[in-house]
Amino acid sequence: MIVEITKDTLDLIKNPALRSYAEIYTRISKQFMERIHQTGIEIDPLDYSEQVISKINMLRKKGATIRNDGKSVFINQISPACVACQTGVGSATFFTSLKCNRDCFYCFNPNQENYDYYRENICDTVSELEAARKRKQRAKHLALTGGEPLLHKPEALSFFASAKKNFSGVHTRLYTSGDYVDQEVLESLKETHLDEIRFSIRMQDLERGNNYIFDRIALAKAYIPQVMVEMPILPDSLDVMKDILVRLDHLGLFSINLLELCFPLNNADEFKRRGYSVKSTPFRVLYDYWYAGGLPIARSELVCLDLLVFALDNNLKLGIHYCSLENKQTGQIYQQNIAHPTSKIKYFSRRDYFLKSAKVFGDDTIAVKRFFDRKGVNDYEVNEEYNYLEFHVSKIRSLKMLDVQIGLCTSVLENRNGEDYVRELKVELTTPNTFQLSKDV
Repeated sequence: MIVEITKDTLDLIKNPALRSYAEIYTRISKQFMERIHQTGIEIDPLDYSEQVISKINMLRKKGATIRNDGKSVFINQISPACVACQTGVGSATFFTSLKCNRDCFYCFNPNQENYDYYRENICDTVSELEAARKRKQRAKHLALTGGEPLLHKPEALSFFASAKKNFSGVHTRLYTSGDYVDQEVLESLKETHLDEIRFSIRMQDLERGNNYIFDRIALAKAYIPQVMVEMPILPDSLDVMKDILVRLDHLGLFSINLLELCFPLNNADEFKRRGYSVKSTPFRVLYDYWYAGGLPIARSELVCLDLLVFALDNNLKLGIHYCSLENKQTGQIYQQNIAHPTSKIKYFSRRDYFLKSAKVFGDDTIAVKRFFDRKGVNDYEVNEEYNYLEFHVSKIRSLKMLDVQIGLCTSVLENRNGEDYVRELKVELTTPNTFQLSKDV
């Protein structure tokens, strides 16, 4: 068992040196939440994590597949590209430009690097693919996104044709609003052997009073092997989304990805107007993630899980996948840390892909060092600045006879100026008698 260290659990730490060390991270967390508040959005005062755990356990009992340490849940079927996304191995996404005909209040593209430039200029994605092939880059899943890719139809078609030419057996997919999808485009996409098309549905599209988006989805099924929908789920959309799932099921859709709605660090007034607020704890591990989606909105996750329950209870046949914000981030962490050399004190977690280690502090370092030395264990490191002894998590249970509290540390491997650097991100609390290697890391 491990205990999350927050301002409310600091009093559980009896070791003064460990408490002082843990306070560094509680201050970082506080500062981060203050920065969120300064953007103008509200932070939800309620913690829904227990409800999430309860719903996931219910879904497991009902037959849903729970993936990626609870960050991903699906029923019936899931795109192979979504499976590959978990580690990012052999998977890459490209864009021709960030120009888009829509203006979604939750769009995170403005967070992308050089956003203004790529709204007006396009990338040569065919050259990028050819360069990747020359580097002998592994590619099993390639995607084209935007902006709206079909604003540049010739470039989009060339991308998919080049992908199939340069990478044998590659699975290709296209993200689109559907606004520029018609029979001619679909026929051309079919000629490139496109494997998957993902449509985005917005609530305002349903207010048009017609079958606008559903007609395009139905049309695509005649040309593209896997037709999907992918959309962020609003916290107040449960009933509307139930109807959408039923309609998509009747169309014989392959799958829908229910995305956790995120605050893209702008449009705070629009989120506040709708009564949306950021999760009380946005991330399990606070870090600078590459995925520019923003911050998770409270209760979106609960609606996604309720929709999965609804689908199971009503025997819907389409694939339904809940993809949390954190699920989108694990590929980055896997890619950074999998290359970490075997370490005498760091453990690569197969649960969240972070590096883990154990630390004892202050007077406890003396007792633990004496114990290790007596057992002939020398795989530990002593840090005099913060007064701790660090060792591999597999040795925690061996200290059961000692009355010590242990800091369970989470780290990530970064490359700075060509050199690898281990950056610590978090510390949690455990003890030798309560820690379980198979469950806790």
